[in-house]
Amino acid sequence: MRIISGLYKGRRITAPKKLPVRPTTDMAKEALFNIINNQYYFEDISVLDLFTGTGNISYEFASRGTDQITAVDANFGCIKFVNETAEAFDMSITTIKSDVFKFLEKSAQKYTIIFADPPYNFDENAFSKLPELVFQNALLEDEGVLIVEHSKHTDLSELDHYSHSKNYGGNMFSFFEY
Repeated sequence: MRIISGLYKGRRITAPKKLPVRPTTDMAKEALFNIINNQYYFEDISVLDLFTGTGNISYEFASRGTDQITAVDANFGCIKFVNETAEAFDMSITTIKSDVFKFLEKSAQKYTIIFADPPYNFDENAFSKLPELVFQNALLEDEGVLIVEHSKHTDLSELDHYSHSKNYGGNMFSFFEY
């Protein structure tokens, strides 16, 4: 994986093969960040990266100037890798080792963008729990957005607060807003 734009543009990051991850493709990530770039100033936002895995999305935000980034994952190896990479690049990414759903139930922090990249094999109930907890606990700022990455075979359009989806190859991004 590589960082698409910003201060660390072009830098390659190689995650250990033992991590249970499926990083967002460069093509899908570039398309997603083009959308975000048209709506927000990266320096002015706060980001929550759920199921962070390799930290791919967090690094992209940090490279573009976002300094309020929280990355959450239940896997110790993922959190360790994100911490090491963030330190090597001098990025301000706060990591939290936690089950994502437990984190969402307890968090009181508001974010401009919440990005979630859960395992593609999640069942419908698990996917529906993400926007449910985010909006029930008011974790988004007024102009904020929840973006959920999922397989093109998963349809989230019936969930509350669903706005729209974008399809990039086998990747889908569903957007949820107030």
